Amino acid sequence: MLKISKSKSEKKHYSEGWTFIETLIVMAIVLVLTASVGFSAIKQLDKARIVTVKSQLESFSIALDSFYMDNGFYPSTDQGLEALWQKPTGNPEPKNWNGPYLSKQIPQDPWGNNYIYNVPGENGLPYGIISYGKDGMEGGEGNDQDITTWE
Repeated sequence: MLKISKSKSEKKHYSEGWTFIETLIVMAIVLVLTASVGFSAIKQLDKARIVTVKSQLESFSIALDSFYMDNGFYPSTDQGLEALWQKPTGNPEPKNWNGPYLSKQIPQDPWGNNYIYNVPGENGLPYGIISYGKDGMEGGEGNDQDITTWE
């Protein structure tokens, strides 16, 4: 048997591992997958914020009804939702205030805006609470739509 050996200069040298092009391709694939997951997560985050507002409005309504049962009236617009956390001053004076009626201070809506509280409310209701949505302005569609206690 005859062995043919090549000299060192004749041998091809292959390095083990990834080439630069392979690395770029992998990075591109990871970027596309991350972006698609990210866009889906953003849509779900907006839905979660809307659900949070509706849940908070329901909690405020229950607390306002408890305030009413103790005092015979709802807090005035000037007293606001803060009357559910600390005893309000001014007229009408809640002589039987038995709060706080919420377990935490009044939060802002998920977009960082204050809730709007009005007495009387829309459509002949005793009160109304509004979140102006993502844009923080009255009206709008989609994520900018107002969320209220009467709709």
